Amino acid sequence: MLSGSHTLPSRGGRDQAGGPWGPGSQGGAGATGGSTLALPSALPASAGCDAVAVPASYGFRILARLPRSGCVFADADRWWWVVPPGSDHDLTWPHPARYAPGARAPQIPGRRLIHCPGGTSPYTPPIPLYLVVCQLTGTAPAWS
Repeated sequence: MLSGSHTLPSRGGRDQAGGPWGPGSQGGAGATGGSTLALPSALPASAGCDAVAVPASYGFRILARLPRSGCVFADADRWWWVVPPGSDHDLTWPHPARYAPGARAPQIPGRRLIHCPGGTSPYTPPIPLYLVVCQLTGTAPAWS
């Protein structure tokens, strides 16, 4: 597909204060700011949205294994799945996945929308995404 450009981050849950990558994290944005992934106007996220970023090397494998995907953004290093807000509640997203509250991501040139869902929701269901990410990273799923 095609569209705008932005990114998302977090590791092992929700990032802390200090920017979209959290304090001391890598990614280039940090306290200097980032941006919010721009959803297509036809797919509003009236409840807000968060995002989960994974290394680009996992992108096609995740997309192929999910029963349904919402909006997916990609840059050279990461793919970003738009998920409903609070999709990190009681979940620890496995490394190297990063969770980005508010779908805030470092500004990276070339990030674009590569998958747009056929329905009316921009969201990827978070539990199937979580389970696929756990499978690919060799991490046992864990929630409380």
